Amino acid sequence: MASAGSAAKAGKSTEAVASVTASDLMKTPERFLNRELSWLRFNERVLEEAHNVSHPLLERLRFLSISASNLDEFFMVRYAGLREQLRAGVTRVSQEGMTPGEQVEAIEKQSASLMDSQQACWKELRTLLGEQKMDVLRMAELSKADIKWLREHFEANVFPILTPQAVDPAHPFPFITNLGFAVAFQLVPDRAGGEAMVGLVPMPAFSPRFIRLPAKGNKKATRFVRLESVIAQFMDMLFPGFSSSGHCVFRIVRDSDIEIEEEAEDLIHEFEILLKQRRRGRIVRIHIDGDAPDALQDFITREIGAEDRDIMVLHGLLGMKSLSELIVEDRADLQFKPYEPRYPERIREMGGDCFAAIRAKDFIVHHPYEAFDVVVQFIRQAAIDPNVIAIKQTLYRTTPNSPIVSALMEAAEMGKNVTALVEIKARFDEETNLRLARDLERAGVQVVYGFIDYKTHAKVSLVVRREGERLQSYAHFGTGNYHPVTARIYTDLSLFTADPALGRDANKLFNYITAYREPPEISPDFEKIAMSPRTLEKTLVELIGKEAEAAKAGQPCGIWAKMNSLVDGDVIDALYKASQAGVPIVLIVRGICCLRPGVEGLSENIQVKSLIGRFLEHSRIVCFANGETLPSPKAKVFISSADWMQRNLKRRVEALVPIENPTVHRQVLNQIMIANLNDDEQSWEMDGDGDFHRLRPPERGEGFSAHRYFMENPSLSGRGNALVVSIPPRLAPKKRSKS
Repeated sequence: MASAGSAAKAGKSTEAVASVTASDLMKTPERFLNRELSWLRFNERVLEEAHNVSHPLLERLRFLSISASNLDEFFMVRYAGLREQLRAGVTRVSQEGMTPGEQVEAIEKQSASLMDSQQACWKELRTLLGEQKMDVLRMAELSKADIKWLREHFEANVFPILTPQAVDPAHPFPFITNLGFAVAFQLVPDRAGGEAMVGLVPMPAFSPRFIRLPAKGNKKATRFVRLESVIAQFMDMLFPGFSSSGHCVFRIVRDSDIEIEEEAEDLIHEFEILLKQRRRGRIVRIHIDGDAPDALQDFITREIGAEDRDIMVLHGLLGMKSLSELIVEDRADLQFKPYEPRYPERIREMGGDCFAAIRAKDFIVHHPYEAFDVVVQFIRQAAIDPNVIAIKQTLYRTTPNSPIVSALMEAAEMGKNVTALVEIKARFDEETNLRLARDLERAGVQVVYGFIDYKTHAKVSLVVRREGERLQSYAHFGTGNYHPVTARIYTDLSLFTADPALGRDANKLFNYITAYREPPEISPDFEKIAMSPRTLEKTLVELIGKEAEAAKAGQPCGIWAKMNSLVDGDVIDALYKASQAGVPIVLIVRGICCLRPGVEGLSENIQVKSLIGRFLEHSRIVCFANGETLPSPKAKVFISSADWMQRNLKRRVEALVPIENPTVHRQVLNQIMIANLNDDEQSWEMDGDGDFHRLRPPERGEGFSAHRYFMENPSLSGRGNALVVSIPPRLAPKKRSKS
């Protein structure tokens, strides 16, 4: 879905940019695209998957729900931050030259179009669901038997948790929590002489949004009604003695970003206070039902203290995030066929002994195609192994009942030295991480919270085991979180290694974080890895520069990279210079991309594509030709926890890890990267204006899907002694066509 007119808002068009010489353009902000508008384009691609006829119907509904959830978070954080800058009178421009005010206006225009598209998509999917005997019904469509059942259900399961409230001088407008719904009524007294009033019913946070009705007779129809419709239907129970002359539903979105004081004495206490404040954050959006009576809409916006630009009238369904509730287990016929991750043969051959498998040879586990259970087993085995004396672990995002956390607690209780670096600044997981930290401390784990101003985003585990007369280190470096739920839907890489240098580097990384209050200016003397905020960006720029030098010397060169977002101006400029030197560059960027590809004189040798499909692309990989044509055994290949954004490279602790084992190297470069580069079934190509165009429209039938390929073919490094599957010839990298 290309966003018409968005290029003008993000900066000059490709034609205007191309009219400036490369040397002049490299000095102007027009060489960048706006990150916020680029993110909105990403979410348009997510929404477009809800129209993808090759997906099962409920999976299309899931994509619609995800696009709505994404947009909520965008407004709570990115848009809210720009609004605060606007209120404060900030006029500093972003790297592409837009002021906060200009960005806010562009976001509001583009997001309004996106939300209209979401409503149109829901209307289409609702019709298609009806054809499959899945209906979200209006109250007028229910039978008397349905109404009778619904009243009984309402009395037993909904009425006890509702709090109807009058709004008048004696009863001020109640506080509505972030992402909270409420139903407002214009109430007219049934008796003569009574006064009219406005009644408000906040919808309970933990009650299902969609109520499932019982099946009718022998029919297997799946039927739902919306909670807000049920509340309106039985308002007589909530406001006895009154009738409703009109009602509406509205929803609140609040500023949910957190900023901490640099000199906070007690980081934990500070966060506990700020998390409470988040729930009462400033309103940034009020979504109001388009059928709301004008007087009621005016009353709500006035009483809640909203600004005019906060109001968004929607004709359709509010809060589409909750559509995921309709994806019920008994309609598996409308969902993706379940996929069960493989377990690496290497570990099976070693009788389930992770340490023996790692000692034999480095290997990578490719999630979600291979089980996250390997990562859990690695920590569990360390916890119960009497020869393991120390475990160090970073925790950025995980689950409240994390099996890894349980294993760390068990290890500490058995007397091992266990250190857990818990990042309590992981956005929207702060409360979970605070609780986990308290539990870990009670079990005897040494809990460290990292730096105040720098999030620790690196994904590292280190196990130290006594083997004979020496200590042996086993390390895990990942591109994703230690999160067993997201590991089933995020594509990530887990490198397991007994390389002594990487073990020493992992230990230095932990010591760097635990030994200082602020990151020291001097980086640890790493042997193999690079780490932000000190050396990672510098390393990337230097490696990009070496490819540019090779191109100028007429030698083979090239760069392949895969990431979630590309924003950092210094890295983008390095890529531009490499392109101008003649380096062929292919970037797989799932989300935000502020680089303009394919612009003559600037970036004509750069191609950018985005993969959106069944699994969420999350792994970060970068490959440099290193004197040969990609792919080759001589290429320098790295995996990383870091996207190429200012925050990751300058304000976070991240790791860039080289892949040196030949089998793992071939898996990452020749299997994973080539499959991603050649995917045309779920891929989009980006133009110089920042718009994306689908490579293979769904109506053209099946092409090559990287996700399907990995589901059907085992990975190289986890095969053990089994026959290695060769890469099909059709997976040779495609040459970018010139128009």
